[in-house]
Amino acid sequence: MALVVQKYGGTSVGSIERIQNVARRVAKAYDEGNDIVVVLSAMSGETNKLVALANEICEFPSEREYDVLVSTGEQVTIALLSMCLQSMGYKAKSYTAAQIPIRTDSAHTRARISSIDDQRVREDLRNGTIIVVPGFQGVDPEGNLTTLGRGGSDTSAVAVAAALKADVCEIFTDVDGVYTTDPRIVPEASKIEKISYDEMLEMASLGAKVLQIRSVEFAKKYGVVIHVRSSFNDNPGTLVMKEDPEMEAVLVAGVTYNKDEAKISVMRVPDKPGIAAQLFTSLSQSNVTVDMIIQNVSHDGFTDMTFTVPHGDYKKAMKIVEGTATGIGASEVKGDEHIAKVSIVGVGMRSHSGVASQMFACLAQEGINVHMISTSEIKISCIIDSKYTELAVRVLHESFGLSGEDVQQETL
Repeated sequence: MALVVQKYGGTSVGSIERIQNVARRVAKAYDEGNDIVVVLSAMSGETNKLVALANEICEFPSEREYDVLVSTGEQVTIALLSMCLQSMGYKAKSYTAAQIPIRTDSAHTRARISSIDDQRVREDLRNGTIIVVPGFQGVDPEGNLTTLGRGGSDTSAVAVAAALKADVCEIFTDVDGVYTTDPRIVPEASKIEKISYDEMLEMASLGAKVLQIRSVEFAKKYGVVIHVRSSFNDNPGTLVMKEDPEMEAVLVAGVTYNKDEAKISVMRVPDKPGIAAQLFTSLSQSNVTVDMIIQNVSHDGFTDMTFTVPHGDYKKAMKIVEGTATGIGASEVKGDEHIAKVSIVGVGMRSHSGVASQMFACLAQEGINVHMISTSEIKISCIIDSKYTELAVRVLHESFGLSGEDVQQETL
């Protein structure tokens, strides 16, 4: 007998028919002799509807009341699934986050989980009850409802699995695993059998949308094995787990891309202590996240500085930087909204040489110019013109042999 936590996203519970399908899947896992805890998102589109209602009432709703409102979406699905399982003859019980309780800090709309009391859930599991709990929500020390931010249901599921010391946390989505790249761009993309926490963190931060970053961080911290699966078939998915020797044999695990990038260059910045701090402090104070940064070699006491920001923050960032540039004596500020970040990820990079040269040669062969480069132990990212994004993804995927069975056999 295993203890299994299953999480179903909004698409998986998007209608009564789909909730009934989830109930049958849960019942099957229970009949196989497992203890089951189910974590649910709201029905697809429901959270957006609730947010729209809040915005109709007032322009800037109270964050406390916002959390009270949007957390109701998950309460609907946990009750409906429990009713469905009961109608099928199974013992099932839903708990809100406050009833368990799932404790968080008091940062409304972006709360972080601090602890989970597993006593009531364990008692019910011992009695053969299937437990259904909401994702995305918690309760703060004062008893206020809180939410974890978009995508927080993945984090809820992994946190529950960690608290219960579950054997596996199954994340059911509308895709059947983690792929070597976006199958919409490369139809030959392969499903990855297993991937390390570090690789998944890099891929999630670089544009892969399969798992929410905080959930992977939680899983790595507490050693929770995640199984990413499809809620629409019974195919095995992708295991996200601790790194093993087999993973190091794979040179590159995946290719990711992100078009949500913009580039800002500050020209002829005085090259002296404190200048960079002034520039980036002003951005930080306005909650603009800076990603890649490059500073050129100094000439005649001046240098050029280039960095990237999220595309949605581009106009705000340009306005801030133009104001700061005047104060620090820079000559000009240039911007470019038509860029993208393409990355390769793999723990095998730690023990293999020549990865960077192969990547750059591959891009150069297609006439793709690289504007900026960022690296870590297990990833290389390049900023390129956005019009070449799909081409870059395809040629890199092919160059590193990620199609078909090659992804598990590469030992360069």
